[in-house]
This record gives sequence, C-alpha cells and structure tokens, in this order.
Amino acid sequence: MELSLPSALRSNYAIMARIDRLPRSRHLMKIVARIAAGGWFEFFELFMPGFISLGLVRSGIYTIANKGLLDVHSFASFLASFFIGMFLSTAAFGAVSDRFGRRAVFVYSMMVYSASQFAVAVLSDPLLIDLARFIAGFAVGMQLVNNDCYVTELTPRASRGRYMTTSYIFVLSAIPVAALLAAILVPLDPFGIAGWRIVVMIGSASGMIVFLLQRGLPESPRWLEVHGRVEEADRVVRGIEQAVESERGEPLSAPDLSVPDPIIEKGRCREIFSRFYLPRTIIVSLFQFSQTIAVFGFTAFVPVLLMHHGFSIVHSLNYSLAIVLMAPVGAAVGSYFSERIERKWQLVLCACLIGVAGTLFATGHNVPLIVCTGGLIALGNNWMIAIFHPYAAELFPTRIRARAIGFTFCWSRVSSVFVGYWVGDLMASYGQRGVFLMIGLAMAAIIVGIGGFGPPTNGRSLEELSP
Repeated sequence: MELSLPSALRSNYAIMARIDRLPRSRHLMKIVARIAAGGWFEFFELFMPGFISLGLVRSGIYTIANKGLLDVHSFASFLASFFIGMFLSTAAFGAVSDRFGRRAVFVYSMMVYSASQFAVAVLSDPLLIDLARFIAGFAVGMQLVNNDCYVTELTPRASRGRYMTTSYIFVLSAIPVAALLAAILVPLDPFGIAGWRIVVMIGSASGMIVFLLQRGLPESPRWLEVHGRVEEADRVVRGIEQAVESERGEPLSAPDLSVPDPIIEKGRCREIFSRFYLPRTIIVSLFQFSQTIAVFGFTAFVPVLLMHHGFSIVHSLNYSLAIVLMAPVGAAVGSYFSERIERKWQLVLCACLIGVAGTLFATGHNVPLIVCTGGLIALGNNWMIAIFHPYAAELFPTRIRARAIGFTFCWSRVSSVFVGYWVGDLMASYGQRGVFLMIGLAMAAIIVGIGGFGPPTNGRSLEELSP
C-alpha cells in the first residue's frame, strides 16, 4: 500500500524540498568525496587487470589465448570471474541497499572487497585466484550500485550532475594510478616479489581507509524518509543545512513545497517492469550492455593491443599509462558540461567520439597517431562513465533505485563476462579491426537507444522525474 507523507509532517520536515534548494557547498562536496573514496578503490580494481595482465602471463599463471569458457588458465577467466560476481550481486542483491540503507552497504561491502583482494595478492593457483576475484566482484557490484544512489539522494537537483561527475574526476584517477604502479612494478618484480602482486596488495588497503572515512557519514535522508523515518531524515538535513549556512554566513532560502509528495512504501521489484518504468529499464539495460564492450574491451586490453602494434612490454605499459592519463580528464570534461548540456546528449557524443577514435586507433601505423587516438578513446570512455552514473540513477525512484540500477547494471556485467573472450577470439581471427568493429556496433546501439528514447534529466527534481 502506498502512503503519501502526512501533510503535518510534510510542512514540518519538507525533506526533499530542503535538499533540492541547497546551494553548492564545500560541506556537501566533502560528504560526496568521502563516498567517492570507496569508489576510487572499486575503479582501481575494475581497471587494474588490464595493466597487470602481462605480469600474470609472465608469471605463468594465465595465458592470453583461451580454450573455452572453462579454461581457468586463460586471462579471460581472470576477468570473467570478477564480472560474474558483479553480475550476481547487481542482479540479485540490489535490494540490500534499498532495505538496509546506503551507509551500511558502503562500509561492509568494502570490507569484503579488501579481504578478497588480499587473497588474490598471495595466491598462485588460478582457480583459487578466480574464486577470490569472484567474491571481490560480488562486493564491488553492490558498492557501485549503492554509491550512485547515495550521492544522487544527498545532492540538490540543480547541481546533482555536477557533484557526481566531479566525484568521478577523483574516482577515475584510480585508472592512471593503477597503470603507473603496473608500469613501475610489473617489469621489475621488486624484492623478488612479482610486481603484479604488489599492485593488487595496494588495492587491498581499501577496507581500513573506508573504515576511517565512514565515521560521521550521514545516511541518505531520502532513503530515511521513504522508509518512514522522517525525524531521522530531518536531523540529517538539519545538520547539512547548519553546516552550509555557517560556511556561507547567511540563512538558506525557503524550500519550494511544490515538489511532489514522497511515497512511503517498501519498493517492489516488479515496479521496474511497470508501464512507466519498463521503457527506461530497457534503454538503460541496453546502454549498460553496450558501454562495457567499449570501456573494458579497450581498457583491459590496452597493453595487449599495443603489443599487437609491435611495441615491447615496457613500451606497451608506458604508452598504456600515457593513454589512461586521459581518464580523470574525461571525468573533468563531464563535470564541466554536466549541467550545461543535457546528459543524454553527452552520452551520444561520447559514443560518436569512441567510434571514430577507435577506427583510427585500429588502422594507425605511427606512434603519435596510436597514442593520441588511444587517449581520445580513454577520454570518451571516462566522460561516458562520469555521465551515465548520475543519468541512470535519476531515472528511478528512491524506493527502488538500488534494485533498478542493480538490474540494469547487471547487463554490463553480462557483456563484461564475455568481452575478454570476444576480444581474444577477434584478435586471433581478424586483428584489431575486428575488435573495434565490435566496439563501433556497441556505440551505434547507444546512439540509437539513448539518443532516440532516453528521457532528459537535467535540472529536474528526482521526485518529479521518477514519481
């Protein structure tokens, strides 16, 4: 049964209206940054495999070639095990965040990820490594869904995209850091320890860091309100308001009470497939399936693709670092345009950029062209990442947001599971042109799906956009 918030409580608390009238502030950015710190380690893990791939192969644990889906010695299985874990957590456990809250999932999922990463760093058997990677993927999948909901629900409508895309400048800096560490450590094996193990060990430090950061982190007031805990939501918002007023030295403006009444209801999964939300579910699912083909089909295999261009292992790792330095730049571009250009059209523009640059990368024959077009692919990929996270979160209501994001996000994990195998087979049969033909078709699906059917979201209240 759906219940609107009683008018007496609405006039006393007006939680959503008070959040939406907040100005941009350092205080709110600090809260978002602490949530983004968890995301930093997630993206370190997501993109690290491509940079340590040559070290794993050199250690004799994995091979680039694969003999099928059950070949645990192939590097594709190292990738797939993680994404299978992510698929299961996003598909089946998105409801955990909707039920228990954003803050709890933020903390405990990072603890599980940290322990799993430590296991990967010390193991040598490929089957056991894949098992640890599966558990790490399970935790990271839950975290990615949760954090998008968390930031979206804490930030006002006029700057929601700016807050999230700005956080992704920091989050995506994990990619060049992982590449730099791999470029330094993988060829050297310092102290007699395989360099790839040290890189993985650094990622396992996340649990302790997140434990320190989470103290004093507020629960999502929107989540509290839709669960009927309006007094707790009021305390959270009042604390934010007082900090912002102190920072600005003046009282905040009155909230706009014309925003729709919130619904107090336990969300149900079937609502994702209701007449209103089903088109959005299909569009976002198609986007998620397609974007991963470009992002991971390229980033996870940058060193391998460069070696197919004739570069040595050292040069391949160094040029990979140069290419992925564009990751935070892509997020910065997304942050700059987040509220200036409708987010759906930014996603279409990114898809066009990736398609064109990918064609030039695959057909290039000199170092400057290869590195520059590779950098443009990385810029387009990460601009897309910075924009689609707020865009997808905006399209569903608070009561089912984590479940809806989890269901649609799981389709990116489906393509992630297989993209390593697809890239390996296409490289063997058709070379790089086959790989980038696959990426180009995926980008065409995004252009048609988002450009033709995606709703606009900029500047609209979450409750108006997703009632």
